[in-house]
Amino acid sequence: MSRDDAPPAAPVRSGDEQDTERLGERLAAGLGAGDVVLLEGDLGAGKTVFIRGLARGLGHDPEQVVSPSFVLAIWHRGGRLPLLHVDLYRLPEGAALDELGIDDALEAGAVVAVEWGDRVPGDLAAGAWRVRITAGASAGERLVSITPPDRARHSSR
Repeated sequence: MSRDDAPPAAPVRSGDEQDTERLGERLAAGLGAGDVVLLEGDLGAGKTVFIRGLARGLGHDPEQVVSPSFVLAIWHRGGRLPLLHVDLYRLPEGAALDELGIDDALEAGAVVAVEWGDRVPGDLAAGAWRVRITAGASAGERLVSITPPDRARHSSR
């Protein structure tokens, strides 16, 4: 999936974790060095599950992907592109995002995936892919919306 053929923001139904992982893997196929993916959704929505698929699509072992809630950021090196997985849920109030290594990761050509991405300010958010995961009508079902970054802003990077 590239920026030009990205799915619309209309939600896609995910019946289980495997479906959610496949959506992450599909998005990863079109990501390039320095791309940012911001994930939004309630606790337990499936943000980490989506990132497991993203990791697989980037050539990483999805079994190594765990929520970085307490460490805030985890590097996955190697693969087609390195991946920095960030979780802002427990980010201390007043803490700066630059302390998490996001700028360094982008300069190194990594993909940066941020859980609780609605807490990311400014330019970083403006040029990012957005993934919104919400509960569906039945148990285990999720609705996943993927919105590509603004093409004009992204192409100037």
